[in-house]
This record gives sequence, C-alpha cells and structure tokens, in this order.
Amino acid sequence: MSRGEADLVAAIRGELAAVLPDRPCCRRVELDALADAGGRREEIAIARTIHRLSAALEGELQPRSGLGAATPAARAAATAERLSAERAPRHCRIAYLRGRILARGSLSIASGSVHLEVVVSSTEGGSLRRTVDGLGLGGAHRLRRGRSVVVWKGRSATLNLLRSIGGGPALMELEARGIAREMRGEMNRSVNAETANLLRSVRAGVRQASAAKRLLAAGALDAGSVAARIAHARIAAPDASLATLAEELEITRSALQRGLAAIERASARLEAGEPLS
Repeated sequence: MSRGEADLVAAIRGELAAVLPDRPCCRRVELDALADAGGRREEIAIARTIHRLSAALEGELQPRSGLGAATPAARAAATAERLSAERAPRHCRIAYLRGRILARGSLSIASGSVHLEVVVSSTEGGSLRRTVDGLGLGGAHRLRRGRSVVVWKGRSATLNLLRSIGGGPALMELEARGIAREMRGEMNRSVNAETANLLRSVRAGVRQASAAKRLLAAGALDAGSVAARIAHARIAAPDASLATLAEELEITRSALQRGLAAIERASARLEAGEPLS
C-alpha cells in the first residue's frame, strides 16, 4: 500500500478503536475480543481502547465462571462460542466482531482493491463464522495453514461491514476514492473506445482512397459518374467521416457507403486480374 492508503487504513482502525459501547455487556465482550491482540496491544489506538473499556467497567470485571485463568485466545474463543448462539444479542455480536477486527484483522486497500480478513484459531473459527452469519454481514470462511480465516472482498461488502461495526468519516474517504477510480476507469474506457473507432475510420478511409486511386488510374470509372465523384472525394479527404463526405457530395450516407464498398470490391477484382463487369 502507498503511504496515503496506509494512512487511510490507520484512520479507519482509529475510528473503530474510538467506539465505546453503551452497554456493559458489549464492553466486556469487546474486551474479551481484544484479549489476544498480541503485538497490537502496543498500538496506541488499541491500548487506549483496552484502557477505556477497562475503566468503564471498573468494579465489574470479576472473572466469569470457567474463564478466570483462561488464556487470551481461550477467552476470545469462549466469547465467540457464546455469541454464535442463535439468540445472542446483536449489539454484543457487533462489539465482538469490532474487537476481533481490531485485534486480528487486516485491511488492504492497495491499487483500488479492498480486502479485509480476520485470522483466528481453528477452534474459534466456526463460532466467528456463525456470528458473522447471524449479523448478515457476508464474508467467506476458509482454512489457511491450520488457522481459520474470514474474508471480505470488494468495496461494497467491506464498507457495509465497517459501517455496521462503527466506522465513520474515514469510510467516506474510502468510498470517494472508489467512486473517483470508477469514474477515471469509465472515462478511460470511453476515450479508448472513441480512439479505437477513430482509428478504424481512418484506416478504412485510407484503404478506400487507395482503392479509388487504383480504379481511376486504370480508367475504370466513368467521368462524372457518382462512383467517380465518390472516388475523388475520398482521395481528397481520406480521414473525413462518412457524414462529412455524404454532405459534401449531396447524397445519403447509405448511398455513400454502398458506393465506397463497390469501389473496394472493384479494386480487389482489378488487382486480382478479374474483369470488372
């Protein structure tokens, strides 16, 4: 990613880290989801989030049954399993997913391609997948080197996910970049199409002018005939459009096209040594 893209990813992560859930249950869930952030615990945004969540829950952080001595990964996995239940509260699922994306997620926006993935243990993977499914936020589940990975690909799916878990103004910048890129792509396609059409027209005009010269040099066109007038007009302006030539000759465009086609056919027969009539 370029520096600008990396800065935008950092801004998006910063917005997610700044979210403080209203409900104590959601705060506990997000704290569990951040438990095994590993080296990311040193990130200022995540460190502040953990501190803010802990401070908001001061006096309420007694260990839950069976989790007192659990490892950070086990805490996250146990929370994921609990939230994968069909009736788990949506708000808690959102808090958990936000925490896991901050702790174990990777967002890439390089070269206009938007890609987000969350890598967790195989133990937690199934619960994470069911939780995401319960939220209706898409994502594809796969195994990679013994780890469980949930992947979101594409700008629309990723933006929808990030908005749902608390993303803010930085997402508008990401969306604006995507729109600008699409507009540039559409403009380039339009220019390329116009250029290709122009090249085809010019090549056809040069080919028609060459055929007309061959017929005139061979005396194969009656002077003053429509075919002769068309031949002289095309030789004089090989790059002119059909509309321009038709207007100059005061004939219809279809008549001009038929005349030019006849000139090319006659030229081909002449070159092949065949009779013209």
